[in-house]
Amino acid sequence: MRVLFASLASVGHTYPLIPLAIAARDAGYEVHFAAGEDVHGALAANGLRPFRPADSFYEIYAEDLEPELARLKPDLVVHEWGLPGAAVAAARAGIPGIWHGFGRLIPEGIGFDLPTNNTEAPGRPHVDICPPSLQDEHFLATEERLVLRPVPFSAPAAAATGAIQRGSQPLIYLTLGTAFGTPELLTTAIEGLATLDARVVVAAGRVRPEQLGDLPDNVTVQTWSPQAELLPYVDVVVHHGGSGTTLGALGVGAPQLFLPQGADQFANSDAVSAAGAGLRLLPDEVSPDAVAEQVRKLLPRDGHNYHRDAARTIADEIARMPSPDEVARHLPAYAERG
Repeated sequence: MRVLFASLASVGHTYPLIPLAIAARDAGYEVHFAAGEDVHGALAANGLRPFRPADSFYEIYAEDLEPELARLKPDLVVHEWGLPGAAVAAARAGIPGIWHGFGRLIPEGIGFDLPTNNTEAPGRPHVDICPPSLQDEHFLATEERLVLRPVPFSAPAAAATGAIQRGSQPLIYLTLGTAFGTPELLTTAIEGLATLDARVVVAAGRVRPEQLGDLPDNVTVQTWSPQAELLPYVDVVVHHGGSGTTLGALGVGAPQLFLPQGADQFANSDAVSAAGAGLRLLPDEVSPDAVAEQVRKLLPRDGHNYHRDAARTIADEIARMPSPDEVARHLPAYAERG
């Protein structure tokens, strides 16, 4: 069987698809991956045959993919929620397709078309990597879902995170992702976290470390950290609320402080906070003192572990979700629907 995966050319949209693509490859299927060149390194390193359709760099439109479908003749197209053009191209070609989610259902009004409203490729099932307790209730009730455990993926480390290990002090991980970080917000968060009796690891992303000024001894800043390898050692995650970091932290049972900035981040922070597994600060609430105060609430203290216990309950739920290998075995049945 030949399977074509397709995603926007960004870490947040491509990486959630990689575990299932690898499992499909390991199951003996011929796997190809359509995406812009910015994510080809990680895809090629895992034998996923990446290519750039037409002149696409980030988005892929139906017209970009149609010639590639005629060339490859895949039996199934797995297209992520941010790429309706791939769904439309597959539907026009009469090729079965599956939407692949990257977290909670995309909320309205953030610049993406809802996959559930796509009239050119209606009724397609969804690979759903969000634990059901946090997923949109209407989506759960109305859509066909193929449940998949979210598996954090990190590309090979360009730089080491340092000695990742448990220590006498708590370990706090701070990241604002690849699209939303600013020097001002990172500096504010670092100033607050530095006052705590904890080690702080910062993934600066698009912010250059030198823009953050002098750093306290308990703060380590790197441009990038292999998040999947770091998270199991972390006590609290402070972040923007992107789906990848949200699910990664939940998978290891780490409570979270959300500093949402846009996109789906407010919806993610609302859902996790309502479940008791995190707290949030809205943009006009963020200050060094507020960040420090909220993280103190998330750290275990005096035997009280309410937020950690809630996060670990969701981690147990995630652990019970089907693995990529299990889900890959079901893909031929979806290919036969054509």
